[in-house]
Amino acid sequence: MSPVDYSDVQGIVRFGHAHMKEGCYLLLKVKNPSVVRSWLATAPVTTGVKTDRRPNTALQVAFSRQGLEALNVPAHVIGGFSAEFITGMAADENRSLRLGDIGENSPANWRWGTASQVPHVLLMLFAAQGQLDSWRQTIRGQLWSNAFEEMDCLPTSDMGGREPFGFIDGISQPEIDWDQQRSPSANCYERKFSNVVCLGEFLLGYRNEYQRYTDRPLLESDERAASELHFAEDQPGLRDVGRNGTYLVMRQLSQDVPGFWQFWNKAASSDPTQLYKLAGLAVGRSFSDGSPLAPMSQEAIFGIGARGSETGLNQFTFDSDVDGLHCPYGAHIRRANPRNADVLGNPEGIIATLVRTLGFGNKNLRDDLIASTRFHRILRRGREYGRALSVEQALQPAGGDEIESGLHFFAINANIQRQFEFIQTAWLMRTKFDGMTEESDPLLGNRSRVSGCPFTNTFSIPQPGSVQQRIADLPQFVTVRGGAYFFLPGIRALRYLSKVGE
Repeated sequence: MSPVDYSDVQGIVRFGHAHMKEGCYLLLKVKNPSVVRSWLATAPVTTGVKTDRRPNTALQVAFSRQGLEALNVPAHVIGGFSAEFITGMAADENRSLRLGDIGENSPANWRWGTASQVPHVLLMLFAAQGQLDSWRQTIRGQLWSNAFEEMDCLPTSDMGGREPFGFIDGISQPEIDWDQQRSPSANCYERKFSNVVCLGEFLLGYRNEYQRYTDRPLLESDERAASELHFAEDQPGLRDVGRNGTYLVMRQLSQDVPGFWQFWNKAASSDPTQLYKLAGLAVGRSFSDGSPLAPMSQEAIFGIGARGSETGLNQFTFDSDVDGLHCPYGAHIRRANPRNADVLGNPEGIIATLVRTLGFGNKNLRDDLIASTRFHRILRRGREYGRALSVEQALQPAGGDEIESGLHFFAINANIQRQFEFIQTAWLMRTKFDGMTEESDPLLGNRSRVSGCPFTNTFSIPQPGSVQQRIADLPQFVTVRGGAYFFLPGIRALRYLSKVGE
């Protein structure tokens, strides 16, 4: 295995650019392919190389399938990308149903991301405070007006590390194995949850958790512009379009902040202590400091603690809360990242492992319904937009001057179906997650009726020695306003795209 060439990786994968508090996302159409290729050839795209001084600006570039077609990328090259990327987020009714994009979330109601409103190019611009406007003008340059048609410019907001509902955000992230030291055996089970995940789960062209290489376009060396690309590690005679690139999932999520807090306030009978408790149970973390409701693990979790304050906020699994008495089964953080291993309970010996694998001997058999977490991790790179509201402001009657707030959600993953779509479909939207019924995610869930389950609007809270508390009639707190799947190329692949369609 060759080491990672960080100069070939777009910086957002490695860094996230959180220190740059200003940002915006430009949704673009290709107006003139040849001019776009000229712009790409000189665009100052930020790489994953560490420098002594952190930069004050960053530019990242991604393309939809329609964008690659607009640049005249050959059909056989585009055909090498994943089926999800080629089809798109909103073009398949079955996919929309699985993702929860029905009812209010239906693509028919989106502002962008469907039919002719799918962006060709996504530009992500980040800058230090006060520098975004000048950076945007620099990026546009002389070729801009001839190259692109601007569909929209989506702004971001700095809410001080909290998402619009007010909870601390971005706490839990996988630790990427950049040094490629992790080598899980295809024939052995992982007995303990680890936060370290194979590089190939997030970058194409490297081994993933199955110790395989995700499919991506591979070219003969004599094809046009192929010499710009790395050779493929798994097929050395072919050039790798995907290496050091990845897929980027973008969803614009509008959050009903007043509706969220007013609902939980009513459920709490306007008791402030109970209000924060119920809202925290829905999330799975304390509102005040982001600490998990699940008990802390007594032994260290591999891959957690390398980044300071994360130790106190992430040093836990749900193994010591099998009854959901601390963190409910349906809480958002439990759905989004169950923190389980391949074999539950860390059994000792071959026979004990076999018993657990076959579904016997578990104190809590419902856990057998949850897939192993390590195959379904994503790297989140979202940013908030709109105006932040305090809880007190959110509880006030509507004044007619409300400004929409929400999250520009981004997921970086090498396999859209197995990572983002699995989490969204099997864990967040599924009404039978962890043996439950009539529930979807209390934050992100779609409350529309789905096949086989007429109700999706309840939230259950287990009680010690008693019947669980069920809170009914949850409204939909989050609505999808747009979304798309993009390919985030490596720098060499950007050079390839600047030449291949000539």
